[in-house]
Amino acid sequence: MKKRIISILVLILMLGGIFTTASAQTYRFSVPKTDVLLAINADGTATLEYFITFSNDPGADPIDYVDIGMPNSSYRLSNIVADVDGVEITEIENSPYVTPGVALGLGDNAIQPGQTGTVHMVAYSIEDMLFPGTGEEKEPYASFQFMPNSFDSSFAKGKTDLKVTFFFPPNMTEDEPRWYPPQGWPGESEPFSGKEDNGLMYYEWNSPDADSHSQYTFGAAFPARLVPEKVIVTEPTPDYSGGSGTTGGGSFSNFFENFCCFGSIIGFIGVMIWGSIAANKAAKKAKMAYLPPKIAIEGHGVKRGLTAVEAAILMETPMEKVMTMMLFSCVKKNAATVISKEPLKLELTDPLPAELQDYEKEFLQAFMIADQRTRTKELQAMMVNLVKSVTQKMKGFSLKETKEYYQDIIRRAWEQVETAETPEVKMQRFDDYMGWTMLDKEFDDRTQRTFGTGPVFVPIWWGRYDPGYGSTISPSTSGGGQVAAPVSSAGKPSGGTVSMPTLPGSAFAGSIVGSIQGFASGVVGDIQGFTSGITRITNPPPPPSTYRSSGGRSGGSSCACACACAGCACACAGGGR
Repeated sequence: MKKRIISILVLILMLGGIFTTASAQTYRFSVPKTDVLLAINADGTATLEYFITFSNDPGADPIDYVDIGMPNSSYRLSNIVADVDGVEITEIENSPYVTPGVALGLGDNAIQPGQTGTVHMVAYSIEDMLFPGTGEEKEPYASFQFMPNSFDSSFAKGKTDLKVTFFFPPNMTEDEPRWYPPQGWPGESEPFSGKEDNGLMYYEWNSPDADSHSQYTFGAAFPARLVPEKVIVTEPTPDYSGGSGTTGGGSFSNFFENFCCFGSIIGFIGVMIWGSIAANKAAKKAKMAYLPPKIAIEGHGVKRGLTAVEAAILMETPMEKVMTMMLFSCVKKNAATVISKEPLKLELTDPLPAELQDYEKEFLQAFMIADQRTRTKELQAMMVNLVKSVTQKMKGFSLKETKEYYQDIIRRAWEQVETAETPEVKMQRFDDYMGWTMLDKEFDDRTQRTFGTGPVFVPIWWGRYDPGYGSTISPSTSGGGQVAAPVSSAGKPSGGTVSMPTLPGSAFAGSIVGSIQGFASGVVGDIQGFTSGITRITNPPPPPSTYRSSGGRSGGSSCACACACAGCACACAGGGR
């Protein structure tokens, strides 16, 4: 019993993970296939992806929860998405059995006795994965170590076709990566090596003779210049494994070092608590990374001609703002009328205007679906199609230069609005450039500053957007009076005089800003979950079927373990719920 307690303490201090099964239930299963990806991103964070296929025994209980250990504690639940057989898993929480680790609740999609199912999980932006490399190299190296999850042998049986793939940061040449001989591995020590179409180098280990309860350790290294220097953990991590030249649990001095390390971990936890606000903000930002990595491969020149909505995708604008832009565009084009804001209900024009974009047509058709769950899925499908379309249009063009080009359009759009000499011209220019101004990260505050004082002349389509305003407000009651006719973006009257109603500027600005916030809560509900359903398709790590697209093997010398101990940055194994 004492040995078991010490083992658990060691796992916690190593920031390892465990995949456990609750003993209160009868779990008996095999794991015929597991694919594991660990991708080191250009910013030094890691993306971890699992595809675990379970074959549940006919006489066992349903597999209703899956606990997956994480490589360390530097992850966030908001950066994790999962599904079982393609059906989204919405119950993702910290595991009560694994520290650090997550629990995936399969709910109604639990894997029943006698059935087979695949659990898929992606964890983005895992930090503190890289350590200084060791060995003789011409330049500094960063390295990492990883141990895939395993299961308790009393519950899991049989062989597992296990594939472990490491993806390296961009801009690496074929002779630069290094690998560490795997420990306990029944397959070949030397990995397959290749290069993806997007330029990413990878190592892959694969063995059909692995099992689901043994512990296998893999390691690799790459030039440290490929990631920011600050992400490489330089503080030494004590060796809890006994290491080379030690026996048992190590010496008294090792125990003292372990105790000091425990204090460091407590301090680290304190820092994490104090930094929780910043962490949450960073997590939300990470959720918006819905463009595939290949779009960042630099081409040449600027991709002109994108619509404001397409430019929003390019800049990875929050989903709720992108769809609010679509709503305004459809109303302005007289394709739809808002008949209710809470909940949002639209009445479509029949026939629809010919000038609608494809994504606008899909957007409007989704609102013809009464069932909210189905409508949300259709909106996700619409966004996936839009992301893919923008990705296709960006082929061969420079992402950096194109973003700068559209940022300049945003800047000039606001200049046109803010330098207008009269309220009428200001509103007309805001109406003309509304899609572009909405791309400004400070759109909310800037709109309030621009229109928050005095009355504003509402655009002619406002009545189709705001059912509470409509056409019932007359110029005389709203203070509009006889004003000049609508003006062009050049500021010249278009002829004649008409009566244009007004609103208090603060009410107009508040309604514009509130529309973005309301779209998230009133239409798609959990915006992070909604976005995750999109990024899971548009920006996952490369799927297992493409790992060997370049084929072949390459040399690459062995590399000493990345860490100062044998267990740092490893997802540890054991148990299984």
